[in-house]
Amino acid sequence: MKILSWNIRQGGGSRSKGIVRAIREINPDILALNEWRNNATGTQMRIDLLRLGYLHQVTSAAQSSSNTAFLASKFPCSSILYSDIDDLYSDNVVAGIFGAFTILSVYLPHKKKHRLLDWIIDEFIVEHPTSIIVGDYNTGINHVDQDGDSFWYTDRLETLSTKGFRDAFRALNGDKREYSWYSHQGNGYRYDHSYAADHLLPLIQSCEYLHHYREGGLSDHSPMLLVLGS
Repeated sequence: MKILSWNIRQGGGSRSKGIVRAIREINPDILALNEWRNNATGTQMRIDLLRLGYLHQVTSAAQSSSNTAFLASKFPCSSILYSDIDDLYSDNVVAGIFGAFTILSVYLPHKKKHRLLDWIIDEFIVEHPTSIIVGDYNTGINHVDQDGDSFWYTDRLETLSTKGFRDAFRALNGDKREYSWYSHQGNGYRYDHSYAADHLLPLIQSCEYLHHYREGGLSDHSPMLLVLGS
């Protein structure tokens, strides 16, 4: 099973057709898109994804100008939308419940006060202990996922790791330096993560970034591909 998460940058815009072509090439079973927008481009992308077999889709009712989270699957799933977990950013998470696990698609705000990570730690993983949390966290572990120490919420990610969830990329690659986004100054940051329940880790075959899609200009983030198997 392949799970793709990707920040498509402000809803994709004129790049949306290329993004859909890339999704067709990668052919994931489950797809989590971040910086999704409920606008005309988003509607067309949903139609294009339906044609590719992603018959099960969920996103919030966020305003068309808002960057939010989206989840699509070729497998049947039930979905959960959240309306009151944060005063401003409840639309930034959506969940799909599958037979074996739950997937939470997240787009966490960049350097803004929010309680989404607290909610994930205190409530979501308690209710859904067999889950995978994928998307653009807009943070990481200081001095590991970037050279410096400018990340907010590093402590919350460290707490998540003590609650039975592991960063899948780190579980497979240790302290390897690899980044999913670069600033105009050329500084790298690993913003995009897949945290999985510890007991799912034996099923993870690979977790990698597909940098050539970022380098080709389809987005400013590299898509992240998580592959599960028995």
